[in-house]
Amino acid sequence: MMRKIVVNQLTQIPLKRQGIEIVERKGLGHPDYICDSIMNEISVALSREYKKRFGEIVHHNIDKGLLVAGQTEGRFGGGIIKKPMLMVFGDRATFEVGRDKIDVNTIAIETAKNWFKTRLRFVDPEKQVKYQVEIKPGSAELTDIFQRKGRFLGANDTSAAVGYAPLTPTEDLVLRTEKYLNAQAFKRKFPESGEDIKVMALRRNNQLEMTISMAFVDRFIESEADYFSRKEKIFEDLRSFVASDSGFEKIDLNLNTLDARGRGLAGIYTTVTGTSAEEADSGEVGRGNRANGIISLNRPSSSEAAAGKNPVSHVGKIYNLLSFRIADRIVTEVSGVDEAYVWLLSRIGVPIDQPAIASTQLVLPATTSLGDISSKVQDIMDDELSRMNEFCNDLAEGKIPVC
Repeated sequence: MMRKIVVNQLTQIPLKRQGIEIVERKGLGHPDYICDSIMNEISVALSREYKKRFGEIVHHNIDKGLLVAGQTEGRFGGGIIKKPMLMVFGDRATFEVGRDKIDVNTIAIETAKNWFKTRLRFVDPEKQVKYQVEIKPGSAELTDIFQRKGRFLGANDTSAAVGYAPLTPTEDLVLRTEKYLNAQAFKRKFPESGEDIKVMALRRNNQLEMTISMAFVDRFIESEADYFSRKEKIFEDLRSFVASDSGFEKIDLNLNTLDARGRGLAGIYTTVTGTSAEEADSGEVGRGNRANGIISLNRPSSSEAAAGKNPVSHVGKIYNLLSFRIADRIVTEVSGVDEAYVWLLSRIGVPIDQPAIASTQLVLPATTSLGDISSKVQDIMDDELSRMNEFCNDLAEGKIPVC
């Protein structure tokens, strides 16, 4: 069957040359990131168990989750947890096939505990987090999609996704900055820096303003003066990292701008565990980064949250991530393309390799003709769609990041 692939030219100025750009990234310890990442790892764990037990991945969508903030008492030298965080797991999964039962609840809880243990240095997943499992069996019709024959499963929803490439210098710097601040080397150098980090950037022409929020860990802070001293050292290190990016005319950097001297603990950003989820902020699946790791407000985006959805039929996950991969291949392999936007639309029940439309919009310089490159772009899109099984397998194994 011939796929419905369309390639058009988009007449606009590439984003990196537009006057205003706003980009955000929620880091490792941000409550929304925690929800996205944990729910997706539960999907990976369930997929592994399903394949082990039944030889295939069966119905599940673990894409509803909530991290309810706890309560703490911050103190210089180390505060205490007064009320633990609550991790609520939601949506649907397969609990049994024939007489063979799967302990979905235990898999969900143990996966979450392992995530906290290996990602957040100062969160005790046994004592500082409670767990509430609200995962239920799936509906008969959506479950039946997995029983139907064919090389590819049918899409479980009528849904659209969009991806783009390349990243602008602003998008790239925002992504790299958070990863730098949450890298093991940085944590060894500055153990007082918590994992809850958010980076927000505003570019005006070629001048960049970056505002960074970082939760400090109070066990390392002896006093207000000590906090501001440590903050200054981190700021200088961060400024050196950002300054190494010479592509901007000017970079104004800000760190924890709500701080106010003379107000003690009320005027500084400290936490007991390194995440605001301990008291200040709850988290929810779908409120975090888009599928390419950032929130770029100038770009089109899908309303679907990719995290936690099953990797073999849920187009909200598959098309979200695949659209970015296709866009990246286009700008990498086809010369003379400034930007590529890839749109994929599914129709429920139709095999996932046969989208209702696969459309690419290309931003081209005056020296590039759409007619000269259109067939090559179509070939790339068709090739990626034909390799859907390989792509879905990588999703199932957690090889492709979703947040």
